[in-house]
Amino acid sequence: MEYEDLINLGIAFGLGMLTGLQRQHADSKMAGVRTFTLIAMLGVLSGMLSRVYDSPLIMPAFGLVLGGLLITANVIKNGRSDTPDIGQTTEVAALLMFAIGAYLVMGERMIAVVTGGALAILLYLKDKLHDFIEDLQEKDLAAIMTFAGISLVILPLLPNETFGPLDVLNPRSIWLMVTLIVGISVVGYFIYKFMGARAGTISGGILGGLISSTATTVSYARKTKESGAVHIMAAFVIVAASAVAVIRVLVEVGVVIPQHLPAMILPLLAEFLVLVGICVWIYLRMNRDDSVESVPEPKNPAQFKSALIFGLLYGLILLAVAFIKQEYGNEALYGLAVISGLTDVDAITLSLSQLMRQDRLEISTGWKLILLASLSNLAFKGAMAAVLGTRKLGRWIGISFGLGIGAGLLIIWLWPQNWHL
Repeated sequence: MEYEDLINLGIAFGLGMLTGLQRQHADSKMAGVRTFTLIAMLGVLSGMLSRVYDSPLIMPAFGLVLGGLLITANVIKNGRSDTPDIGQTTEVAALLMFAIGAYLVMGERMIAVVTGGALAILLYLKDKLHDFIEDLQEKDLAAIMTFAGISLVILPLLPNETFGPLDVLNPRSIWLMVTLIVGISVVGYFIYKFMGARAGTISGGILGGLISSTATTVSYARKTKESGAVHIMAAFVIVAASAVAVIRVLVEVGVVIPQHLPAMILPLLAEFLVLVGICVWIYLRMNRDDSVESVPEPKNPAQFKSALIFGLLYGLILLAVAFIKQEYGNEALYGLAVISGLTDVDAITLSLSQLMRQDRLEISTGWKLILLASLSNLAFKGAMAAVLGTRKLGRWIGISFGLGIGAGLLIIWLWPQNWHL
């Protein structure tokens, strides 16, 4: 007995029931839970028959028969109705479910399962997706189309080879990092679209860190000038956004050098926990009656000009890191990390990660430089908060970021090299 085939039948049964349940709940006249389950199992059996008889014609034959049945059912359904339904969602879903069943046997099981699950979720989210699309503004569409152009048009066209001095400038690699940063910003932007205007204090800090902790600092510092009573809550949001920015750095490192993440994650997580502890302390001191109006609405996160500037900045920092390391050694990189981190942690993080991926920079040095750049950015945001906000906000941020920077420097200085996952 082929237990793998039994497992495939069981998976097809489950995926078919899941999709059919949604279709029947949506009152589909074409197919419901039983029909979709049978279609998925038919796909598995057609794959088995094709494998047993070594014939490439069996699956297409079953697929054509299924297509004919769907066409016939569609004609009968619309012929009995005064208002014909021209939608093809159920028909396409049925054909896809047949293909998923066949792919369980002939292809990768994980891909088939993920596709089946995604199909069920997509069908379930129909109304929410329609509402979301109707609410899109012109700049939202511009963000989507620009990101599509950046990732799906420009990226594949760039050469995947190194050019220039020090052999570190790879156009495709550089643009891939641009795609990563723009993608993170776009995700944060559309999370804001879903909940930004209704975000509470904690959510405001999280969203601020995901979109831009620097922009969040500027916005909330200015709000304390308008209403000085909210300085403690503004301090909480600013520190929370900065804590989330550390997680953003970890995500970038994990995408570029996932194999080295276990050696780097603990000291960066330690700094994150320090900032979280400071957030808890501020939250306990906060007057719950205070309120900050809302998370500042971000600009279009996928502007081509901004993406191009980031790409140039990333390439320059990548070149500078390689040059300084070659000419002056690792010690000189600490100064570059401080300067680069003042306004943009992403570029220096990705540049250092690329060098670590190419084994041009030691992991034990790389995480220290990334953390130092993050601390430099904390100092820069603290200075902005002091200049743009009230004195009370300046004191809260000075104490909070002072503790965070002090803890980070101690981590860089004292963290044992053998403390890693």
